[in-house]
Amino acid sequence: MKHLPIIALDFPSGREALAFLDTFEEETLFVKVGMELFYQEGPAILETLKENNCKIFLDLKLHDIPTTVQKAMNRLAALGVDLVNVHAAGGKNMMQAAVEGLESGTPAGQNRPRIIAVTQLTSTSEDMMKDELLIGCPLQEAVQHYGQMAYESGLDGVVCSVHESKVIHEQISSSFLTVTPGIRLPNDQTDDQKRVATPAFAKAQGVSQIVVGRSITKAANPIEAYHQILKEWE
Repeated sequence: MKHLPIIALDFPSGREALAFLDTFEEETLFVKVGMELFYQEGPAILETLKENNCKIFLDLKLHDIPTTVQKAMNRLAALGVDLVNVHAAGGKNMMQAAVEGLESGTPAGQNRPRIIAVTQLTSTSEDMMKDELLIGCPLQEAVQHYGQMAYESGLDGVVCSVHESKVIHEQISSSFLTVTPGIRLPNDQTDDQKRVATPAFAKAQGVSQIVVGRSITKAANPIEAYHQILKEWE
């Protein structure tokens, strides 16, 4: 997986997402297509992005009974994306079924998409986890436990915050992917994220991939912001 920042295309329409990407001209980009854009445009947006030489993280966070997730992943495998995800809270059987679905659905001669599991969203705080989700252990312990389940289920990595990446690599595997949203430049607003960090701090923590949204897409000069993040990250 090429070591590029992943740009979150959190736009309400394909037209707006593609207009944003047009400003980057011939650059090779790694982009994230989330629920808002995918549910609006469907698989067609993925084909267009591939035609524009983009690598794609399809961020749908599947979480359902194992059979449903297996069948959904079987369909997603044929879309030619590079990375997909599920919620680790769905449990081992569900995550194993997701891998099986990807493997059976990947066209012959192609590599299956990599698959990662969401541990705790970066909008989740310690207090929220305990008071609303009724998870009594510390947040980092919960993230590590979900990571261990994902590893044992045959997944390629997890979605976590920068602050949990190092312990996951230390306790599980240095080759296990840690994909981290909540990336901000020093002067940016944190918005609805709680556990945020800069690209430089993410690099120091050994993060595998960073996901950056509003710090690029809402910047006055998105290309300049992207290259500032790329410089810190590389």
